[in-house]
Amino acid sequence: MNEAGKTGGEIPSLKELYGNKLELTGEDGASVAWTLLAQLDVGGRSYAVIQSEQMRKDGDIEILRIALDEDNAPQLESVEDDEEWESVSEAYDDLQFEGEERP
Repeated sequence: MNEAGKTGGEIPSLKELYGNKLELTGEDGASVAWTLLAQLDVGGRSYAVIQSEQMRKDGDIEILRIALDEDNAPQLESVEDDEEWESVSEAYDDLQFEGEERP
């Protein structure tokens, strides 16, 4: 990965690789099922918008940055920066309301 957190290769489609359902292991070692809602590029970086069943009930989403490892396999990284998270969240909202006026 280069200094800007970007990668040298093109990020593949997570949906094509894994489908709409992802199983991720948390820091506590527990496995959680997620639904891939969208994959989008914002500011030259790729992001996955995912949601667990509990988050769906609460109307929440999770945003993860997609980067490539040394084997060009996609890796998901937490987005720690609030401004970065908000930018991606707004882009996702815009995608949801594309062609419609926002409420």
